[in-house]
Amino acid sequence: MSSAIHPTAIVHSNARLGAGVSIGAYSIIDAQVEIGAGTCIGHHCVVTGRTAIGCDNRIFHFVSLGEMPQDKKYGGEPTRLEIGDRNTIREFCTFNRGTQQDAGVTRLGHDNWIMAYVHLAHDCQVGNHTVFANNAQLAGHVHVGDYAILGGFTTVHQFCRIGAHCISGLSSVLVHDVPPYITVAGNPAAAHGINAEGLRRRGFSAAAIDALRRSYKTLYRSGLTLEQAKNALAEQARSRPEVSLLVEFLAESTRGIVR
Repeated sequence: MSSAIHPTAIVHSNARLGAGVSIGAYSIIDAQVEIGAGTCIGHHCVVTGRTAIGCDNRIFHFVSLGEMPQDKKYGGEPTRLEIGDRNTIREFCTFNRGTQQDAGVTRLGHDNWIMAYVHLAHDCQVGNHTVFANNAQLAGHVHVGDYAILGGFTTVHQFCRIGAHCISGLSSVLVHDVPPYITVAGNPAAAHGINAEGLRRRGFSAAAIDALRRSYKTLYRSGLTLEQAKNALAEQARSRPEVSLLVEFLAESTRGIVR
C-alpha cells in the first residue's frame, strides 16, 4: 500500500514512511522522522527532531511532536521522542523529546487514548492503555504506568510517578507519587480509595479487588507509619500477587506518595 501525502504537505526526502502512511494538508515531516505503516497524520501537524512513530496511530490536526524540550539546560543534544503503535492523539497535543539529564528519550507506549491539548514534557515515560483527558499536563521526567487515567486538566509535577490502574479526578494537581490502583482528586491531590470500577472492567476478580481494598486501608487508614505499612503490605503480597505491584512502587518512590 502506498503512502497518501497531501500535495501541500512538506515531507523531507530523508524521512522514513512505512506503507499506507497518510499525511494531511500543510503538515511538515522533518528529515529524521520515522513513521510506521498505517499511521495517519492530520492537517497542520509538525513532526520534527529524532522522532519515531509506530504503526496504526491516529494523529489528529495541529499536533506538534518531537520539538526541542522546554528546558533551559538543553543544548541541542541528539535526544528522541518515541511513540508506539495504535495510539490516538487528538488535536493540539505537544510532545517534546528528551534531555541528556535523563534517559534522552520521551516515550509513549501502545494503545493509549490521548485527548486534546495534552502536553508530554521532556523525558516523560508513559506506558500502555492509558487515557489522558483534555488538557492533562505532564512536566518533565514524569512516569505513568499502564492503564492509568488522568482526568481533564490534571497537572503533574516534574519527577512524579503515576502508578498503573490509578485514576485522577478533574483538575487534580499531583505533586507526589500516586501508588497503583488508587483514586486521587483535589489540589493538592489526596487519596480517595481504589479504582474499583476500572479494575472490574479490566478483569480483576472480586477477591483481587477485596485484597487491594485491604491494602489501601493498610496504607491510608490503619494509622501505621509508611515503613510499617510497607512491611504489612509485603506480608499481604505473599498471598495476593496483585499487591506486589504496590509494594514495588512504594519501594521505588522518592517523592513521597499522595496522602
